[in-house]
Amino acid sequence: MSVQITMQAATRGRWAVAGIFLANGFLTGSWAPQIPVFLTRLDISKFTLGLLILLFGAGAVAAMTWCGHLMSRHGSRAVLRWFGLCGSFGLLAVALAPNVPLAAIAMFIFGGSIGGMDVAMNANAVAVERRLSSAIMSSSHGFWSLGGFAGGALGGFAIQNYGHFAHATVVTVLAFAVIALAVGHLIVEDKPEAAEHRKFSLPANPLVYLVGLMALLTMVSEGAVLDWAALYLQQELGADLAIAGLAYAAFSGVMALMRFLGDGVRNRFGAVATLRGSALVAAAGMLVAGLSPSPWLAIAAFAFCGFGIANMVPIIFSAGGNQEGMSSGTGMSVVTTMGYSGILVAPSAIGFVAEHSSFGPIFVALSGLLIVVLLMAGLAHRAEFAPEPDGFQVGST
Repeated sequence: MSVQITMQAATRGRWAVAGIFLANGFLTGSWAPQIPVFLTRLDISKFTLGLLILLFGAGAVAAMTWCGHLMSRHGSRAVLRWFGLCGSFGLLAVALAPNVPLAAIAMFIFGGSIGGMDVAMNANAVAVERRLSSAIMSSSHGFWSLGGFAGGALGGFAIQNYGHFAHATVVTVLAFAVIALAVGHLIVEDKPEAAEHRKFSLPANPLVYLVGLMALLTMVSEGAVLDWAALYLQQELGADLAIAGLAYAAFSGVMALMRFLGDGVRNRFGAVATLRGSALVAAAGMLVAGLSPSPWLAIAAFAFCGFGIANMVPIIFSAGGNQEGMSSGTGMSVVTTMGYSGILVAPSAIGFVAEHSSFGPIFVALSGLLIVVLLMAGLAHRAEFAPEPDGFQVGST
């Protein structure tokens, strides 16, 4: 009976963390169609927009740097609760910003809340994997992509017909409701395990940094589609706002579908083989998107790229959360921080290059980064989960 109750609690925790992934993806995906409006509303250049997106990444990295330390003291559920509930209002704050200085502050806070959620929800998913002795990371990221698809697909239509503020308000209400419902059912790691890393310090194992580099290269490509695909379609391929918003929606929608299938693929073929095949497909999709002469071909190519990228980040994050000699929170903090460093650096660099050339060659170059991940894929062998011997709690801190 005790084992049955434990498994039921783990199952509830699994669906609760899926809800957090869904809300995080919905908030992030809803930002993508806001970007063209943000650009024109503040009357800024693409380079200035890149700098503002840079602040989003800076906020994310600042929060992620401390998340491993915070989770070692308070557990992933408590960290998720505060970052998640506060993060629900991030998009609304950006939509309300009337000028560049206030928009900069709002972007930093929005990025910090999304980044903090990201580390904590992935660490919580690793804890669920260990408890269930089964991979759930890809399908958890599938819920993230499903949220991103909903945010991207509905956002362009909603903004065009009801305005950016009404859109941001509805997104805020929905995200807050889902997060508030989910946090009470999340798994909480036992205090003895959580107490291992109370002092803030960087891990000595060099492999976790190489895994983090793979996350960085993958997330540069993912972030480029999020931040620039809509402008690419609108300004260079002649698409209107509603169609331009479909680029990230198609990318996220295919990612969601593949991520729901990804746990089965990973369990059958192994993490390393799945990562290699995924990186090859993603590189091909990004290459075609950059060379596309029409918006609809670009949308299809971004969707194909999403098919490949779908399981790259989940596998890399699982590898980060299962590094030897450190807690899942500490390894996850390093890998997610390095991953988001790509989103920190890439937007401003892409904006600067786009000011002087075009987006097409940028997406072609990004396909080369995905080939590098293909060559490094053997480092993801730690993604083969190991059951966690320690106990856990649900619904308490």
